Amino acid sequence: MASKIRFYLDISQAEYLRYYRGSAQSVLVEAEDGRRVRLPAVNLRPFVSTDGVRGRFEISLDDSNTLLDIVRIP
Repeated sequence: MASKIRFYLDISQAEYLRYYRGSAQSVLVEAEDGRRVRLPAVNLRPFVSTDGVRGRFEISLDDSNTLLDIVRIP
């Protein structure tokens, strides 16, 4: 059974460039329920705009806590 975790991100374009260039491999986020989750920065690439990465997201994890999916939510 997959679990879902929701969180908000506000990463500027300049800050995300650190992830893109490889100087930072993962992003640490605080979920809406207070948990801290580390996810690979590469998974955020589809959501990068000229402003960076901003918005509310939901990740789905399998029983082994492997990332299955990440989507932007309203």
